[in-house]
Amino acid sequence: MRFDVVGLGVSTVDLIFTVDELPGREVVQRAGESVVAGGGPVATALVTLARLGAATSMLDSIGSDFFGSFIQREFTAEGVDTGGLVVAQGRTTSKASILVRKSDGARAITFSPGDAPELTPDEVRVDIIRASKILHLNGRHWDACLHAARLAKEAGVLVSFDGGAHRYTNQHLSILPQVDICIAAHNYAAAFAGTEDVAQAAKALLETGPCMVVVTQGAAGSRVFSKDGLDFQQQAHRVDRVVDTTGAGDAYHGAFLYGLARGFSLEASASFASAVAALNTCALGGRAALPSLAETEMFLQHPL
Repeated sequence: MRFDVVGLGVSTVDLIFTVDELPGREVVQRAGESVVAGGGPVATALVTLARLGAATSMLDSIGSDFFGSFIQREFTAEGVDTGGLVVAQGRTTSKASILVRKSDGARAITFSPGDAPELTPDEVRVDIIRASKILHLNGRHWDACLHAARLAKEAGVLVSFDGGAHRYTNQHLSILPQVDICIAAHNYAAAFAGTEDVAQAAKALLETGPCMVVVTQGAAGSRVFSKDGLDFQQQAHRVDRVVDTTGAGDAYHGAFLYGLARGFSLEASASFASAVAALNTCALGGRAALPSLAETEMFLQHPL
């Protein structure tokens, strides 16, 4: 089987509750809505791609507990290939508790990694990587991540890297030269470059190896740069009401990669990704409102 995008990262189960206020002190409050859903940056990007009609596969190590079974079932239901998942018997799976403020969708996240072991280089499915157009990483399962990036480069597969907010580490300096597509939160880019200036931070990232860098800025949109001098701002698309921003950035990543895999220009990919990310804020949960291709195209034809 051929894949548009293969992802390597950590899959989680998210327990999400809407609340009137985020905890800044000791407090007891009654939640509004609540959902249990699969999560994780790379995993949610792949589900985004699958909803849009792309062929995807996930590489990860999960536990044999209830949460691990939940992750496998949800991937299967979404059409994400699970041939690269390794199930560690007797171990537990990553999970997160997410509080979402009703008034604006802001979040407070508590993460429990579980004790399933890191995916090892020997457990990385070489055949799945070689069968893909793009390999999407975020630095989790570090040794496997480096190994997979090298395999991808040897096979002519593009490497995409998700620089998540508050996740920059000097360790990433050793993988950025292998990266073709770097989509980073403003916080990540600033931490890497030591400057809040988006253009300077993007230039510093480009100099490490990627041929394109996207800096995401939440409600302010995103800014796209390429090594051949392209530089443009993509405004965030508007929706009637933001319910939950969980997974919006991950949806942007998945949709941007969908555009690239389908041959879209960078401008078209950025607009498409912004639309998918905006639509994904319209329901509680990081995946509940992920749109289909037809829904995204309709939204782009009739923006607010």
